[in-house]
Amino acid sequence: MAKKAKQARKTGNTPRRVRPVRWLLRQCLRIGGLAVGLILAMVVVYAGLNPPTTHTIWSEGRRLGGVDRSWVEIDRVAPVMLRSVVAAEDANFCNHWGFDMSAIRAAIADGAARGGSTISQQVVKNVYLWQDRSWLRKLLEAGMTPLVEAVWSKRRILEVYLNVAEFDEGVFGVEAAARHYFDTGPDRLTARQAALLAAVLPSPKRRDAANPTAAVSRRARSIQDGAATIAADGRAACFEN
Repeated sequence: MAKKAKQARKTGNTPRRVRPVRWLLRQCLRIGGLAVGLILAMVVVYAGLNPPTTHTIWSEGRRLGGVDRSWVEIDRVAPVMLRSVVAAEDANFCNHWGFDMSAIRAAIADGAARGGSTISQQVVKNVYLWQDRSWLRKLLEAGMTPLVEAVWSKRRILEVYLNVAEFDEGVFGVEAAARHYFDTGPDRLTARQAALLAAVLPSPKRRDAANPTAAVSRRARSIQDGAATIAADGRAACFEN
């Protein structure tokens, strides 16, 4: 046996030792690299290609037997609608890289009673992920949001958001919402109508833009004022032509 082992060493046929830890680390790095590449590819693709559906739209379609949705280019949406959504959901949209730290700190100070998610984070969650509040989803959202901000323009982020957001049960996107609530096109929305649509976004299944409660109506007036403010102070510059 010793003679055979000696001959094997001489001929270069010494059996390789298997190192499980090193092999496992190599496999993890390979899988991690593939995952990062896949995520980056998905972000790049949707920078120009409109998402055909989302997990939420798909699941609601199955539950309801169909949804009301029609994609509309951002150039065919009234500018006041863009400003209203930003004023309502993410007033510092033009000034952050995906995370609004002041909003996050305010949410923590309020004991998480209010949301701190930016429009960019909501787009990542709606387009690529799911709605459950799990640590895995939050981790993926935190990793993908800066990528979307780096690859997409702010105007593109807002365009996708307006087309995948839910405005009523089974009603997705501003095109369907404008016709559903006001029997008009998204390009003809008034400042009041745009503010009302933006006001229902946090709770689309419980709020009605066409027949708003007193609270929703007050919220809409605040949003309308906010939209005028961000137009005047330049905070709408990143998404307006």
